[in-house]
Amino acid sequence: MAEETMPGATPGASATAGADGSVRDRGALHRIAAGEYAAEVSEVGATLESLTVGGRDLLLRSPAEGPMLFYRGAVVAPWPNRIGDGRYTWDGQELQVPITEVERNNALHGLLSFQAYEVAEEGLSALTLRTLLYPTTGYPFALEMRVEHRVDAESGLTTTVTARNLGSSDAPYGVCPHPYLLAGPEELDEWTLSCPASTVLEVTPDRLLPVGTRAVEAGSDLDLRRARPIGDRFLDHAFTDLSPGADGRWRVTATAPGGTGVEISADGSCPWVQVHTGDRPEPENDRKGLAVEPMTCPPDAFRSGEDLVRLSPGAEHSASWSIRGW
Repeated sequence: MAEETMPGATPGASATAGADGSVRDRGALHRIAAGEYAAEVSEVGATLESLTVGGRDLLLRSPAEGPMLFYRGAVVAPWPNRIGDGRYTWDGQELQVPITEVERNNALHGLLSFQAYEVAEEGLSALTLRTLLYPTTGYPFALEMRVEHRVDAESGLTTTVTARNLGSSDAPYGVCPHPYLLAGPEELDEWTLSCPASTVLEVTPDRLLPVGTRAVEAGSDLDLRRARPIGDRFLDHAFTDLSPGADGRWRVTATAPGGTGVEISADGSCPWVQVHTGDRPEPENDRKGLAVEPMTCPPDAFRSGEDLVRLSPGAEHSASWSIRGW
């Protein structure tokens, strides 16, 4: 596959470097804004580094130096979540991608979270970054990836990820974001949460690999169809059968006791959502934000095939999600 020339950028959004004039560890940082909303995006991974409304953080940030922490703000592709053993079969070919979740022997969060992107288009309120994913022995497919982050004074931030198959054979594909939401300054256990899901994915306790689905029982700990306090509830679950509103979008909403809140929404392009209370063994990182990940397919879809996109040569696939706060 021949390299394609990156389109020229249109002046607009601002890019910032480190204090010494060099680019930061995650590449140049671009700022876009509209109304009370402002977002920062780094060129490594097209990562959403921050989103604020009226100066209040809606997302948990990574430290300024070093790599992105725990995939905060990542765009995860060409598979969301994990592949068990990193091994899958596609059109009769057995393939092995690198194991990146060593403790569980899984391939976690795709191939693009730490890849450099280049600016394709930029403006005061929108930024589009582009990269090429070249074939490897474990993923022998060629994709062009375009990630647009756009802020609007009313609706907040919308991210749209478009993949185009540049190769000559069908490619397996899935995508999701990985933001950690902040409802307010209070502790996560004090927030209330709603998620309009009626089905949950069951997984093995040791490797978090799917074994089936079951209905969300009314009144159970996983029943969040009405807003409920998070409390000491542990969540690290993939949900589906998400009930949309009148506009065709489903919403996961977290609110804090002080009246602030944050919401992530998506349409039918993302029929799954992973919700995680961010439980970590390190006290400084434990339950500091709520990971909410709209997904085009469930965990381990490269092996199960469930809702997995088959991207034919020359074809494109787009998925989008939005975050707003108050």
